[in-house]
Amino acid sequence: MAGTVTVPGSSVPSTPLLKDELDIVIPTIRNLDFLEMWRPFFQPYHLIIVQDGDPSKVIKVPEGFDYELYNRNDINRILGPKASCISFKDSACRCFGYMVSKKKYVFTIDDDCFVAKDPSGKDINALEQHIKNLLSPSTPFFFNTLYDPYREGADFVRGYPFSLREGAPTAVSHGLWLNIPDYDAPTQMVKPRERNSRYVDAVLTIPKGTLFPMCGMNLAFDRQLIGPAMYFGLMGDGQPIGRYDDMWAGWCVKVICDHLSLGVKTGLPYLWHSKASNPFVNLKKEYKGIFWQEDIIPFFQSATLSKECDTVQKCYISLSEQVREKLGKIDPYFVKLADAMVTWIEAWDELNPSAAAASDVAAENGKAAK
Repeated sequence: MAGTVTVPGSSVPSTPLLKDELDIVIPTIRNLDFLEMWRPFFQPYHLIIVQDGDPSKVIKVPEGFDYELYNRNDINRILGPKASCISFKDSACRCFGYMVSKKKYVFTIDDDCFVAKDPSGKDINALEQHIKNLLSPSTPFFFNTLYDPYREGADFVRGYPFSLREGAPTAVSHGLWLNIPDYDAPTQMVKPRERNSRYVDAVLTIPKGTLFPMCGMNLAFDRQLIGPAMYFGLMGDGQPIGRYDDMWAGWCVKVICDHLSLGVKTGLPYLWHSKASNPFVNLKKEYKGIFWQEDIIPFFQSATLSKECDTVQKCYISLSEQVREKLGKIDPYFVKLADAMVTWIEAWDELNPSAAAASDVAAENGKAAK
């Protein structure tokens, strides 16, 4: 059966990797017919569907999937006043699924993404590759010119310090797309027919100190290592900006991963992105962000976290304070966003009290060890 791991020397497939330790989070406004194509790979796993838009609309899910579905009414009921931190009419609402998940790992995918094929014509099990990425270390402190040294057929090259060969825990696996690239609106407009057909068989660790534009349509992460930082911000309805939700999360996540010595990988797996969004609608959403990012990027490049920031939550609260102080001068939106970042952490800890307690214990143990 596709999507399972076969025990060497046996034709009987074993349990799919991390079957009981991973949730698949899907934001949507439509029926999830796309799951039929993913059935061989996704059916063994639990799905968390976050319905955006009209909560009275009935979303149809193909039979045979184990899932829970949340709409805006559910979000308001569960979070109460803190529901204000969850975006509406924007795919940023997906991060509510991260919050209510009880699993160690999360994979999130958009509903216009389908199974891609590798150069040999074989269907790509994107989820399996993400899991492999997350379960092997990263190399953020020294670049390996053969890319991922933990992949079969690769290793550390001559000159790579032996003291760094254990690597760092991998917090994030960022996948890519064939067909429709993840371009901004101006690039879409000047290259309306461009399609990505380049399949690069590589996984890279993004070096410490280097930011990247994270895309949320093909993304997996270790929820226990970095989950509280995976907030997709305030976007969409009632906000002056859209389509920066995943990138905002990525910038916050990368700064915190660098501080906590965690790794972020990008490259494989690929999926097939089937539908190009309207560039004129996108430009309206992105317009302010295109200008603001020229200040946002330097802000994150210079952001610092103190030694006292020894948990993801503490790191994130510290970042929110810096956002309020420095980016708040650009536009009042960033003051509102900073407040929402704090609300997000409060809501996360309320829904995940044991995880919050464990984080505090780990921090205290770390202080004691020092």
